[in-house]
Amino acid sequence: MDIRNCKKCDRMYAYDGFDVCIKCRNVEDEMFKKVKEYLYDHPGADIQTVSTETGVEVKKILRYLREGKLEIKSDSPNFILDCERCGKAITTGRFCDKCILELQRELKSVIIDDKNKDKDKKDKDKMYLADRYKK
Repeated sequence: MDIRNCKKCDRMYAYDGFDVCIKCRNVEDEMFKKVKEYLYDHPGADIQTVSTETGVEVKKILRYLREGKLEIKSDSPNFILDCERCGKAITTGRFCDKCILELQRELKSVIIDDKNKDKDKKDKDKMYLADRYKK
């Protein structure tokens, strides 16, 4: 059993894949619910108003947007997120759709190259062993 200290409250807890204890996660979930419910009732609210009315820090609301838990309406003038790669205004997450596609293509090409290198290496080993046994 892996025992760690919570990053928020410093209490000891049984590590379950999260950096915070279950109590702190529940508090965080409650804050997210407040924000989500407020936005459901007031869909055009700006981030400062949401923060003031719910008591949730602007920083946390921005984190919810970056994590993709919340999304800014596409017709809203309040675009506060920028793509981390190209700087284009986005509604949620870290990257725009164009950059996501480019990153996916780049990662796929790297994976394919690695597989081909491994295959070539294995083939060379087989040839070497086959030649050795023929003698």
